[in-house]
Amino acid sequence: MIGLVIGAVVAAALIVLRLVTSDLDAGALPNRMRDFVTLATSVVIESLPFVFLGILISIVVRFWVPDRWLHRIMPRTPWLRRVVISLVGVLLPVCECGNVPLARGFIMKGFSVPEAMTFLLAAPILNPVTIVTTYQAFGWNDGILAGRIIGGFVIANLVGWVFSRHPQPEALLTPRFEAACRIEAGPSGSGSAGARPRLRRSVVAFAEETSTMLPALIVGSAIAGAIQVGLSRDILVALGSNPIWSVLALMLLAFVVAICSNVDAFFILAFGSTFLPGGVVAFLVFGAMVDVKMITLMRTTFTTAALVRLVAIVALASIALGFGVNLIA
Repeated sequence: MIGLVIGAVVAAALIVLRLVTSDLDAGALPNRMRDFVTLATSVVIESLPFVFLGILISIVVRFWVPDRWLHRIMPRTPWLRRVVISLVGVLLPVCECGNVPLARGFIMKGFSVPEAMTFLLAAPILNPVTIVTTYQAFGWNDGILAGRIIGGFVIANLVGWVFSRHPQPEALLTPRFEAACRIEAGPSGSGSAGARPRLRRSVVAFAEETSTMLPALIVGSAIAGAIQVGLSRDILVALGSNPIWSVLALMLLAFVVAICSNVDAFFILAFGSTFLPGGVVAFLVFGAMVDVKMITLMRTTFTTAALVRLVAIVALASIALGFGVNLIA
């Protein structure tokens, strides 16, 4: 509960500070401080509804959906299970922030760590809201929409396959979360409780997940705001016409702006006339899977070593995807 209180206080402070300073004269605050408050607060406000939605869906999956029903509809072949779970995002209009608690819920229900990783990376791109907004922004031009959907699907399953080769996938989880999974799988797990005990446990779980996710979201949003204030976008624009540097520059931009995957297509549309299509696709794929905010959220579940490897695989694959789109375009 301490984390929940701290996160709520910081979030409230950012919002109040933004409201108070909005009426001040432009020179009353340093420009960088004003920009930092605006950027950090906007990331929090944009992400918070999806975090809560993801936690609610996670609790439904954990406590109200029978284990036997979930596992019965899933294929038995490991690679095919990862393919199916990567497509679950089509049914869930939740951006990347909300998918972290949902992935935690899947692991607690007995899904493997590689399967949860596959879902976590694929769902932000394959959810219907993201697909529709990307189409509205770019249509079928330059293969950007197809590159995002196909590239996201392939990269997510590539990551799942790589981590499925790990001899001890449970070692990829933080000790705290791994202990929580053992408790969940014990004799007092969700499957053995009646409706009233499950309701009580759902409320407790909501508080626990919120206290875990909210501080991470606040920290990640503050870091994203601070980096954006210090990042010169003029340099990024100068790199836009180079087929190699345009990909790397927009991936860096995607990492630091930490914008929701449901609306990032409209954000990058402003750069569409400056940057090559491969850079735009790399931005839309890499940013939806990995950004500074997502890393702080995923760190509540996965170890630092696991995250370093995950980010490296996603980054290299996104670079290859961007270069490939530039060659074709």
